[in-house]
Amino acid sequence: MSHLAIRSAQGRWVLAATVLGSGLAMLDSTVVNVALPYLGAELRTGMAGLQWTVNAYTLTLAGLILLGGSLGDRFGRRRVFLIGTVWFALASALCGLAPNIEFLVAARALQGVGGALLTPGSLAIIQASFGRADRPRAIGVWSGLGGVASAVGPLLGGLMVQTVGWRWAFLINLPFAALVVLVAVRHVPESRDELATGRFDVLGSVLAALALAGVTYGLIELGAPLVLTAGVVLGAAFVWLEKRRSPDALVPVGLFRDRVFTAVNVVTLIMYGAMGVVFFLLAVQLIVVSGFTPLAAASALLPVTVLMLLLSPRAGELAKRVGPRLPMTCGIALAGVGFLWMSTIGPGASYVLQVLPSVTVFGLGLSAAVAPLTATVLATVDDRYAGTASGVNNAVARTGGLLAVAAVPPLVGLVGDAFQNAPVFDAGFRLAMLISAAMMGVAALITAVAIRENVLRT
Repeated sequence: MSHLAIRSAQGRWVLAATVLGSGLAMLDSTVVNVALPYLGAELRTGMAGLQWTVNAYTLTLAGLILLGGSLGDRFGRRRVFLIGTVWFALASALCGLAPNIEFLVAARALQGVGGALLTPGSLAIIQASFGRADRPRAIGVWSGLGGVASAVGPLLGGLMVQTVGWRWAFLINLPFAALVVLVAVRHVPESRDELATGRFDVLGSVLAALALAGVTYGLIELGAPLVLTAGVVLGAAFVWLEKRRSPDALVPVGLFRDRVFTAVNVVTLIMYGAMGVVFFLLAVQLIVVSGFTPLAAASALLPVTVLMLLLSPRAGELAKRVGPRLPMTCGIALAGVGFLWMSTIGPGASYVLQVLPSVTVFGLGLSAAVAPLTATVLATVDDRYAGTASGVNNAVARTGGLLAVAAVPPLVGLVGDAFQNAPVFDAGFRLAMLISAAMMGVAALITAVAIRENVLRT
């Protein structure tokens, strides 16, 4: 296949399709958090229902995303990307039409399957479509416009919830998906890995998804220790299987022989777990306790996206000069300070005095940490494993959010109808922010001890 130039008409169309496609998943993950209080009230569910609304999507996405990337390499990246887009759109329609919480949770799980097919394909298409000289710029454009999509997502979601209702937070995906399909069919070239051999690790994917489901259910439903135990056992079986199946394993266990690769993934698990709790609870706190409108609550995290767009490239350059340990450690710790500040957000909270400063501190910390973290993940493996290492780290990040959103709310007393009881939710939110800040402190400590300063130069 001949490579495209980024300045060509087809090259711009390929970028448009991949940005819109990956933006779909970003849009959905940010929109839903704003809709939670409203869909919870209409569907007459409790905190567990809200947790499952978020986690059902993350569960199937985290469990199947590596398999989705492998399917694209084998059967065609454009084909699997298109299947994922259509699947995602149909599942979004089911979410928007859900008559009860059980139906919504099932539809969200199906949505995650679509996301697992769609998400890996967008970057893989860019990698395969553009020449080596144009590839870095194409990835930069994809990242920048993806950041714009993640910024617009909450605002669009807040506007939808505030005007036409929470169901449109899902139904809005349909016209965007139709546009992605139209552009991809007409302009995106097909590509695949002609050297891909071996068998798909379907059993590994199933075990991973079942293990995550068991642990998640056991954490959300505190009276289900047997299910939690079964999830842990299935997780152990997954690790055993992956060791046996190398080199056809879903997760090449040999990558974890590198101490830095293991450490940075542990940091990712803890860090994104803390962030998952904040993203899950903050919008609900602002709406239920502080009295913000959905649009105002949705815009609360906008400074984080702006700071990430402006500062992440500079953080990556700094990490190359001084090593990743300092910016990662300081950034993660600073994000934890932002979470401590968020614990002061309560009834009648001021956006200028409490919300904006805490979110800004969090955004500054995140901007300093994420680019060096990603670079470290890739620097610890051979180039031929770069895609796999990135996929593993992506799955670890989503798993961290999944488990934390399952575990922390019940731990701080956010159960039952807590999201409709402002004093109860406020008390739980404040404690959850303290726990999230402590998790960031642990992640910063591990980074300071385990990450080498020269890892990006070796």
